[in-house]
Amino acid sequence: MHMLNPLEISDAEQLARRIRAQIIALSCRAKTPHLASALSCVDLLTTAYWNVIDPDPIREMRPDRDRFIFSKGHAAPALYVSLAFRGIIPEALLEHYCEPGSPLSEQPTPHAVAGLEAATGSLGHGLPMGVGMALGAKIQGLPTHVFVLMSDGECNEGSVWEAAMLAPAQNLSNLMVMVDFNKWQATGRSREVLALDPLKAKFEAFGWQAFEVDGHDIGTLTQLMRDFRSGKFDRPVALIAHTVKGKGVSFMEDDNNWHYRIPKPEELERALQELGVSL
Repeated sequence: MHMLNPLEISDAEQLARRIRAQIIALSCRAKTPHLASALSCVDLLTTAYWNVIDPDPIREMRPDRDRFIFSKGHAAPALYVSLAFRGIIPEALLEHYCEPGSPLSEQPTPHAVAGLEAATGSLGHGLPMGVGMALGAKIQGLPTHVFVLMSDGECNEGSVWEAAMLAPAQNLSNLMVMVDFNKWQATGRSREVLALDPLKAKFEAFGWQAFEVDGHDIGTLTQLMRDFRSGKFDRPVALIAHTVKGKGVSFMEDDNNWHYRIPKPEELERALQELGVSL
């Protein structure tokens, strides 16, 4: 599997704005919630799919493909738009998002299209599945690397920490978890619900190579993900990615009302203007 030439930072940032614009349009048209959760993780997806992961094996569903498990399934439009813009699935499928019979349902259905590796409507299962996939690849001698993107709220789940203890015990240096640490969950501040901090130290104590990064800094994210993909680290890697819920749109940023709110057409237009994108 070859390494990709990374996008220039300015090109990647423009792409991320296009992805955010399309996500907001989907939410407006299909009247689906969890918009702000989708916007916070766009730069992580952009970095992974354009600068690190080879899309061809995913499109062809080859056994040795890298796996990207989108564990925060409620934010699925971020994944759908990324897969479509990357050419892994037909872009026309976005027009039927959440329609009856569409493979792009509100929560991911495993293998409904290429790139949907798991059902992740129930939170806290992405990392355990990622551990299993990484261990399976290791046993079979495959070059597969496994990326798991999960929310900070998911760290409430005991299954996350069971998996976090198992991965270093199995020396899964082919596993990376990215925590989209946007500081909110459905009903409140993540740090007020449970004592999440210090997340980096928690993963380190369990035996992970852990980094604390700006989750919107595509340059730094690219370097760390490429280092992981090239085998630089001898243990599983955790990226604690500090992000902003609703990133990119001023009236949505850090406002948890947009966990459930659905944009009105005039709010969609205002968001598109801020993003500088026409659809």
